[in-house]
Amino acid sequence: MTVKKSERLIVKFITNQASQEEIETLTQWLKEDENQIVFKDFVKTNYAIDTVLNNFDSAEVRKQLSERIKKENSVFYKRRFSSYYKYAAILIVALGGFYFYKNTLAVQSKQNVVIPREDEIVLQLGSESQNLDLDDDKNIVDENGNVIGKQEKNRLVYNKTYSSGKLVFNTIKIPYGKKFEIELSDGTIVHLNSGTSLRYPVQFIKNKNRQVFLLGEAFFEVKKDQAHPFNVNTQDINVEVLGTKFNVDTYSESTTANVVLVEGKVSLYKDNSAKENPVYLKPGMKGSTIMGQSEIKTEEVNTDYYTAWLKGSLVFKNASFDEIIKKLERHYNVTFINRNKMLGKEIFNARFDNEPIEVVLKYFSDSYAIDYNIDRDRITIK
Repeated sequence: MTVKKSERLIVKFITNQASQEEIETLTQWLKEDENQIVFKDFVKTNYAIDTVLNNFDSAEVRKQLSERIKKENSVFYKRRFSSYYKYAAILIVALGGFYFYKNTLAVQSKQNVVIPREDEIVLQLGSESQNLDLDDDKNIVDENGNVIGKQEKNRLVYNKTYSSGKLVFNTIKIPYGKKFEIELSDGTIVHLNSGTSLRYPVQFIKNKNRQVFLLGEAFFEVKKDQAHPFNVNTQDINVEVLGTKFNVDTYSESTTANVVLVEGKVSLYKDNSAKENPVYLKPGMKGSTIMGQSEIKTEEVNTDYYTAWLKGSLVFKNASFDEIIKKLERHYNVTFINRNKMLGKEIFNARFDNEPIEVVLKYFSDSYAIDYNIDRDRITIK
């Protein structure tokens, strides 16, 4: 089970929203000692129950588990009731202080918990497409049944080879709320952020440039190859390199496109007519362009701000609230409705390191008196 799936199950369970199947999945997961530690740490961090951990009543937990099971559909109840009591002991050991059901969670109603949507990663292979499950390890085959690579959970690795024939492209689409990694056939590694699409060859052609097409945000670790320059093509800006590490941010709803260089050297140009006079970046520099304009501006930046997403962090520097909620939508796969138009233009600075969205919302509520309500995956700012 992925980290996000386990956290989502924990939140649904402790807020009394988990189904029978989800309870069974969680209890199976809690059989592992290390998962019990993760569970306790999550609950302590996000629901502040330290004060009740010493008031644990195992009989009360058993009673509540039994009552919750009885409330479920009677058909499933008759078939699975005995197995739930088998799992109850595991939950009791893991929960430790689950007595907070009647204490701290009295104020945690269903309306205060976000339930993000679960969308799938889609891999398009020619005329066929398939969904990728982040728990899978499997071979990837083309339309002719040939193995072209392997999925290793949240990573796709293509066979290492160059082609002498024609280009065959695959396209991968990453939904909101997920990230993914691809190792291309030349050894280049591409980290794909939420809401990103990448079109790329299954094999690159010998003695020709390596070209990929990006919409969204990705961090590239390009394999050095003097004979085959690497090109990233976007709708607003193009990047050419030999071997380097850089971040490209070119979401369709943004008015600007940014390229931030971490290591090596890159050249930027708007289109083929400007390719003869490119703009060069050195490490620690950002190149940016406004949609519809020909100029590419450069400046020195702290690259950590632009690559924090690789570690699951969100960094907002002089960002408007409208910009912030757009990033939150991509990161958590939720929808914001902002009825406070003045707030949308306000500027904020903040950083969140792998925090659940409830923690992010509480920060803005406590720090800036922002009022909101939650309806599953929909958050309305009043």
